Amino acid sequence: MTTAATQPDGLLNFDAERYVRIQSGAVARGRELGSALAQRYAAGRVEEVVLLGTGGAGILMEPALRLAESRLSVPVRLRHPAEELAAGGPGLGAGSAVVIPSLSGTTKESVAAQELAHRHGAWTAVLTAHGDSPLAQAADLTLVNEAADDTSSESFYLQSILGIAGLAAETDDWGAAGSLGAHLESVPQHLLTTKTAYEDRAEQAAHFLAERDYHIITGAGYAWPEAHYYGMCILEEMQWIRTRPVHAAHFFHGTLELLEAGSSLVVLVGRDETRELTDRVLDFARTITEHILVIDTADADLGQLPPDVSAAMAPVVAAALLERVSAHLEVLRDHPLTTRRYYRRIDY
Repeated sequence: MTTAATQPDGLLNFDAERYVRIQSGAVARGRELGSALAQRYAAGRVEEVVLLGTGGAGILMEPALRLAESRLSVPVRLRHPAEELAAGGPGLGAGSAVVIPSLSGTTKESVAAQELAHRHGAWTAVLTAHGDSPLAQAADLTLVNEAADDTSSESFYLQSILGIAGLAAETDDWGAAGSLGAHLESVPQHLLTTKTAYEDRAEQAAHFLAERDYHIITGAGYAWPEAHYYGMCILEEMQWIRTRPVHAAHFFHGTLELLEAGSSLVVLVGRDETRELTDRVLDFARTITEHILVIDTADADLGQLPPDVSAAMAPVVAAALLERVSAHLEVLRDHPLTTRRYYRRIDY
């Protein structure tokens, strides 16, 4: 049974001090990652960065990849560990800086991929919550932040984005990169304020999700990875609710035909020019169904951030808001987020 406890700040099952501490830790660990990558690049030892995360942890690396593609001259690849293992690690070598996110530090595909990377002579950095885990113990650089499932999304987003920014500062590819860490130091407190303001709407959103057993979830730009992650890793894995995550750019090339009266649509709206893609989906969907949930990341006040930094914070904001939704949803459905049937329960 899931129990409900409202904290003094009015948030359900939530520890505000813990949240700010963890996300502040993410900013600090991200700056350390950026510094390490920059130092290796300056020494001529980074020819590429490979983001190598399994499942949801890999999805959480996508905003860093998007940032790198627009702001960094050093090649950055995002690979699935299982796919990399099947292919034998093509392209990995002494010039590869491999970043592996794993909350537990025990994910078997990631452990095997790290071993493969080391056999190819690559350098590995592990982002984890457990410094005594296999991945952490074998890494060339281990960055430990105490995050758990309810805080890991923002933590991994912030760490990987700041890692790319640290490298961009060294390569002079992005003028804002050098001050990004300082800009983001206040973001954890802003996120807490955003969560608090969203609490009533979060409860309403939880009721929205509980009313249907199938949801189409969409987003674009920096907001898209969180739409994909929330559908796959939270609603499907942790709540056993069927979803169809689809990028807003693909919505009109197949998924639109699934809409009918009463269909459920969840739209994550970003903080940049890609809003026009989700606006197009909304304009169309509203002519067919009224069961639409919109989470607009631009509603959050993150302080004075450069526009491109603000854009990259869309998935961080979305994750912060959706955590509040999840907290209400597990109580409403009496289905704890920790409940599993298969994952880490049986061999497969």
